[in-house]
Amino acid sequence: MTLVAILQLLLAAPFFAIPVTVWFRGGAAQEAAEAEARRQGHAPEVLARHGIAFREKRWEFAFALSIAVTLTALGLLNLAGSPTGRLLSWIVEPLVLLVVGFITAGQVFATAYTRAAFARSADPAVRTIDAPALIGAANSAFPGWLRALVHVRFVLATLGSALALVLLAL
Repeated sequence: MTLVAILQLLLAAPFFAIPVTVWFRGGAAQEAAEAEARRQGHAPEVLARHGIAFREKRWEFAFALSIAVTLTALGLLNLAGSPTGRLLSWIVEPLVLLVVGFITAGQVFATAYTRAAFARSADPAVRTIDAPALIGAANSAFPGWLRALVHVRFVLATLGSALALVLLAL
């Protein structure tokens, strides 16, 4: 159970760090993306119309922190050898694998997601937006380590949760 606890605590850490960072820097990232959209000849509203946002909404912030708190509590319960921690891990880990894995995949593959969102547009001009330049502009407003931490969180949410489930089964 110690390894399960370690995996849970490792995953909790990015769920504290990433939303706090995005909460404080997301506005600057949004402005950078909007400036890039304008540079490419599009109104900044094109981002919102296609579901592209870099600001952290309150519910997203609260959701991420609640995941962090839940994983921390589970990790501590499992470190203490609590049967409750094991039982709750059987409930939470599949949810983390599926829900969090899906959500974080969209963040890991942000350029592909953005490109696909614009490609589905009815407006042919929107389909010409340079998604990598747009994502690059937004990312420039975040600390350099944030993208790496997003990838780490994705790996821990998917492979780490799958490993935790295997370890729980043993």
